[in-house]
Amino acid sequence: MNARSHARHVVDQFGAQASAYVTSAVHAAGADLDRIGERVRARPGLRVLDLGCGGGHVAFAAAAAGAAVTAYDLSADMLAAVSAEAARRGLDRIETRQGGAEALPFPDASFDAVLTRYSAHHWRDVPAALAEARRVLRADGFLIVSDIVAPEDPLLDTHLQALELLRDPSHVRDYRVSEWRALLEAAGFAPGDATPSRPRMEFASWIARMRTPETHVAAIRALQVTAPAEVAAHFAIEADGSFLLDAALIEARPKPGR
Repeated sequence: MNARSHARHVVDQFGAQASAYVTSAVHAAGADLDRIGERVRARPGLRVLDLGCGGGHVAFAAAAAGAAVTAYDLSADMLAAVSAEAARRGLDRIETRQGGAEALPFPDASFDAVLTRYSAHHWRDVPAALAEARRVLRADGFLIVSDIVAPEDPLLDTHLQALELLRDPSHVRDYRVSEWRALLEAAGFAPGDATPSRPRMEFASWIARMRTPETHVAAIRALQVTAPAEVAAHFAIEADGSFLLDAALIEARPKPGR
């Protein structure tokens, strides 16, 4: 068997689909993205890190709101797509840097804000990544995490993780809100309330973005068709496989003295 590292899985999955994530309607809009833009606009002149920038939508929103942004991602192809789109939009305050979330190549207290959206469920070591985010964040700065989250109910949680992994082998975990709060606390943050949302995943585009193999698509549909009533109701599974996910935005501030 020719095994690949998790980092290689991430690069392989997302590099080839960089342009799809730049243009993805699911990623390009949302109340959480609006909220991020508002928070950045409220503090002019911020230095922002978009951690796991993906298609760059957080970087674009923050730069449009007046921040100087470092878009940081594991995939060089993704970063090239972000640079091209930033130039197309006339956003000249976005720079790109390549690397993993668990070891950031920046000095302590480099940023006024660290923002991450739809990325952390791919991180191999979330505690290490959050510790790094805390290290590079100024004492008066803020962190915003916006991601898909797992329901607290184990039945629903297990179903979600199974579908995610079948769709995308670079998936690690959609964390529960309770897990996020514990992870943030342990990393030296004081988390605020979680703002929930329920994005709809249109099935055909959801699997197309990841080039999910047909055998895995069939397995996902089989799990959906045979899902218990509680699962089908919670995720509002439709006849074509489209469904609702749970997402949450959590803003956190560094704890004093850390």
